[in-house]
Amino acid sequence: MAYRKLGVKNKHRRSMLANLTKDLIMNERIETTETRAKEARKFVDKMITYGKKGDLVSRRKALAFLHNDAEVVKKVFDVLAPRYANRNGGYTRILKLTERKGDDALMVILELVEGDAK
Repeated sequence: MAYRKLGVKNKHRRSMLANLTKDLIMNERIETTETRAKEARKFVDKMITYGKKGDLVSRRKALAFLHNDAEVVKKVFDVLAPRYANRNGGYTRILKLTERKGDDALMVILELVEGDAK
């Protein structure tokens, strides 16, 4: 699987993406850079897919990735999975904002879309 390095070491990148995923699941909307958002959306989609499967193996995989945060996993399995039961992927959307003043990085809003597919 190809991925962006995001300018950090492997452990830092994995931890950062897990934290972005947890924040998005809990708040349903976060503001971050475009490259981080594009990477994080892959993991959010994967966590919601685990929630839709609903079996014990999927729950344990989600717990392992999300640093054993039971509250986040509970929300994925009990709230988000039923919300997206009729949708086959595409659970997130990226809305572009302006460039960040310090380093000119493009800032975006990463958010979960509404429940049913069109």
